[in-house]
Amino acid sequence: MAEKLHRYHVHLVWTGGSDSVSLQGHSRDFILSAGEKPPLQGSSDGCFRGDAARWNPEDLLVAALSACHQLWYLGLCAASGICVIAYEDDAEGVMLEEKPGGAGQFKEVILHPHVTLAAGSDQAKSRELHHTAHERCFIARSVNFPVTPVPTIVVEPASD
Repeated sequence: MAEKLHRYHVHLVWTGGSDSVSLQGHSRDFILSAGEKPPLQGSSDGCFRGDAARWNPEDLLVAALSACHQLWYLGLCAASGICVIAYEDDAEGVMLEEKPGGAGQFKEVILHPHVTLAAGSDQAKSRELHHTAHERCFIARSVNFPVTPVPTIVVEPASD
């Protein structure tokens, strides 16, 4: 079978443009764009002298893992005839900073999806589909740290 490649292009523009050349003084702000999509304002994390009001690379990585899992899960549920009424995730990434201000890496990301199913839905099957979604998520398959979904699933009560 021939390889099927997908390419993703993102354009980054540093918006700092300051005259400061010091580690403490230079701006870490940037704008991300991709085609006609709305631009994202980014910076480094506030603890790394960035603008905490902007998206940082760590946020974006955790968001990508959460969104990839959610998209796979909802697709698998739809294909299995499971009606999802609501889906929210409070994903948490844990990064280990080896030295203050220095290199580090993610230790893990834990996904906490809270799923509400329509009355009569198969709760056990819906739980199994989180495992399948995790196995298929492109982003989770591409990282070198554990990504663990810990779902909460509730089924709406049947109406009288």
